[in-house]
Amino acid sequence: MASLEDAEPPAIQIGGAAVPIRGADGVTESHIRQAMNSHVFKQWVKYMTGQNGILTLGGSGGARCSLKQVVIQSVDMFGSRVGFVKFKAEVIDEKSGAKLPGIVFGRGGAVGILMLLECEGEKYAVLTEQARVPVGRTLMELPAGMLDSEDGDFVGTAAREIEEETGIQVKTSDLVDLTALLDESTGRKMFPSPGGSDEDITLFLYRGYVDRKVVTSLQGQETGLRDHGELIKVHVVPYSSLWRATADSKALAAIALYEMASREGLLPPAPNAPELSSL
Repeated sequence: MASLEDAEPPAIQIGGAAVPIRGADGVTESHIRQAMNSHVFKQWVKYMTGQNGILTLGGSGGARCSLKQVVIQSVDMFGSRVGFVKFKAEVIDEKSGAKLPGIVFGRGGAVGILMLLECEGEKYAVLTEQARVPVGRTLMELPAGMLDSEDGDFVGTAAREIEEETGIQVKTSDLVDLTALLDESTGRKMFPSPGGSDEDITLFLYRGYVDRKVVTSLQGQETGLRDHGELIKVHVVPYSSLWRATADSKALAAIALYEMASREGLLPPAPNAPELSSL
């Protein structure tokens, strides 16, 4: 009888070839299976093998590579759901024979929302402030959140995050997908850190006309899902100074997309004032 050490590792099929999925020291087979079955890992494989994927023969990704193996290094669970997967992919560029950098922090898709509120002829942007441990500081950011499931409900996720982080209830029909305006070859997503993470972000725009009491009520409001560790403070800043007020890549990218789309007349008319669920 074969021992556990002799057993064949789990594998995925790519282009008719079996690619082994191994675990680093301390990673159990159960963790490997959880990682392989997660939306995060499946989405990464989809990117690698899609029309623009670097494993796709004759694809438009501009590279032709082969995947030799994947080593799962850690799996972080959010309750019963896989949240993050850290792994190392051994990828070879077939033309040069070089091994490509393959360390991946897998976290999947997310949304960010540029919220613009017009009041008494002036345009304001809504930001959230929270402590960010990875960068060791507090940041002002666009309202944002991760996709919680495989259904790809980007619009619904955006509307939910707006309410959770700002207290504003919006109709999904009032959200404009700014990243959908990008060329199809881009994947119509924003990739904030492609050298180390698979994260893709869909950027939305929300616009509303509000009175002064709405702006006042939002300023300094404390929100977020406290039981999930979200300690968020809301800020309302003039849109004209937004680009100076934040180092958030989502915000800076959304500003660029909004300005270019406005210049080219690609945006629909703004909806009416939002309801405030917190008032």
